Amino acid sequence: MMRMLLKTGLIALGVVCVSVWAHATIAAERPNVVLMLADNLGFGDIGAYGGGEILGTPSPNLDSLAADGLMLTQFFVEPGCTPSRAGLMTGRYSVRSGLNSIIVAGTPQTLKDEEFTIAELFKKQGYATGMMGKWHLGQEAQSLPTNQGFDSYDVGILETTDGTLYPESMRRSGMSEAAIQKSQPYIWASNEAGELERVRPYDLAYRDRIEGDIARAASQFIEAKAQEEAPFFLYVGWSSVHYPTGVSDAFRGRSAAGRYGDMFIEHDHSVGVVLDAIDAAGISDNTIVVYISDNGPVAHEGNNHDFLGSSAGPFRGEVGDVLEGSLRVPGMVRWPGKIPARKSNEMVSIHDFLPTFAALVNDSLPADRAIDGRNQLPFFMGVSEKSAREDYLAFIDGEIAAVRWRHWRLYPKQIIASSGNPSAHGVYATRAEGTGYPAIFNIARDPREEMNVVGTEAWVIGAYMKIVGEYQASIKAYPNPQGFSLTTFPR
Repeated sequence: MMRMLLKTGLIALGVVCVSVWAHATIAAERPNVVLMLADNLGFGDIGAYGGGEILGTPSPNLDSLAADGLMLTQFFVEPGCTPSRAGLMTGRYSVRSGLNSIIVAGTPQTLKDEEFTIAELFKKQGYATGMMGKWHLGQEAQSLPTNQGFDSYDVGILETTDGTLYPESMRRSGMSEAAIQKSQPYIWASNEAGELERVRPYDLAYRDRIEGDIARAASQFIEAKAQEEAPFFLYVGWSSVHYPTGVSDAFRGRSAAGRYGDMFIEHDHSVGVVLDAIDAAGISDNTIVVYISDNGPVAHEGNNHDFLGSSAGPFRGEVGDVLEGSLRVPGMVRWPGKIPARKSNEMVSIHDFLPTFAALVNDSLPADRAIDGRNQLPFFMGVSEKSAREDYLAFIDGEIAAVRWRHWRLYPKQIIASSGNPSAHGVYATRAEGTGYPAIFNIARDPREEMNVVGTEAWVIGAYMKIVGEYQASIKAYPNPQGFSLTTFPR
């Protein structure tokens, strides 16, 4: 018994020593970080995740990235653009910053100055920080990228690509040109003083060109910063594969899957442009590349019934709901020679990057707030075979709408597809009250969530209640701000 205890203790000590050594080595190297976020890309389009040539969407660059790094097959995000982006920046569930629903023009949601972001973490450590593309975290001065830790912002989309559709609809509705001009989205860029300036209207014509412009701006940033002594953090917010379909002439007609497939192929090419820039600068070995999506797919887009968008792969769900396919998306992390190349089904969430990057640069996070992300650096580095996470919460309208624990998914209210032709989940779906019990699905056995097993697997409710209880205790200590709802209004 004594020998066994001694052996166990030595093994544990060895793991701790390896972890401490790895941490010290990483902190000394101060790697560059390039984080790319796709828009509305579901689990199933990329070849490495089961799509690719099968769906008419070949993805050689993304497949290569998946093969060269850590390919996560159980990576989770929040149900929509704004919530996921808030979670990424702050390491907190979006309800904690009042950004739990998608920002629509005219609503008061915005990222507050008191939030601590990934960009602020890196800037604090002496990194050069830059961003291109979609922000969607508010347009107040306090919320702008250059006031949230980024030194520069280029080819900027402050809101959402939906806005490119509004002018035509407004004209058909008899709105004045003055009103239309007021709601016109723009492309933005920062000047030398860090102030944002309008560059051009973001309209349907420019929709076809923007992905290439984002890729070029990102490449130029990498080329310039690679020559400097300080490391850099670059955040690339892609516009694809969000509707309406946008594709340049060079990629038009390339896919058997139609215009959506053309757009996806161009997106894969644009990712390749950024990866090539890293290689050309000679910094691949000292650059962490992260590629993720903000939420699951838009399978049907109401403005154009011919639009069949991204795929959720083997799962059900679309942007806006909390089914598996809405929250489970591609996730890849590459750092040659440091992060072992492998495929893992361990659970990781978009909130985990902030504490993981804090560990990477040997820094701490604010102690005056709840942080929901978990440090995944030992798991990423291969020091630990297990992720630091086995549970996850998802919210709709500020309410806990789904709980994920191990391979179980539980719903206080069940998600029901809307009627229509075709019927749809996502923002079209409804939620239905049960009879006092949550709906329970075994994702490993039933990935499409077609068999509610609450009657035979009710033992899972114990873990569900514990996870919910821990969250409820956290908001007593750190209350959430008043959330914003489009359907429930204070009296």
